[in-house]
Amino acid sequence: MAIDMNMQILIVDDYKTMLRIIRNLLKQLGFNNVDEATDGGMALQKLREKQFNLVISDWNMEPMTGLQLLKEVRADARMKELPFIMITAESKSENVVAAKEAGVSNYIVKPFNAATLKQKMQGILGAF
Repeated sequence: MAIDMNMQILIVDDYKTMLRIIRNLLKQLGFNNVDEATDGGMALQKLREKQFNLVISDWNMEPMTGLQLLKEVRADARMKELPFIMITAESKSENVVAAKEAGVSNYIVKPFNAATLKQKMQGILGAF
């Protein structure tokens, strides 16, 4: 099944530069329906108001971390199947394990490029 290039994607990062980078990478890949949130609380609010097809979230944020956001999403019956990619600067195995246990769909370690993002997205969404 072909992937919908108009799918709604929510990117979450408290660092505006990173939001811009991820948005640009998604644009390079052909995705333009991108919304953003600067923390987990704002992301949750947006997720409850609107239907998204993918969340790409940073791990390290205040006051709600990406891991806490992921747990909230997985605890919500309406969103528990929502594809969720976690981005982190740390590749510590305990972080990967914690994210997997919380139900993350895929995991990206910074720095990364469009090819890495595409590969991780294809891993959960299929080819595009």
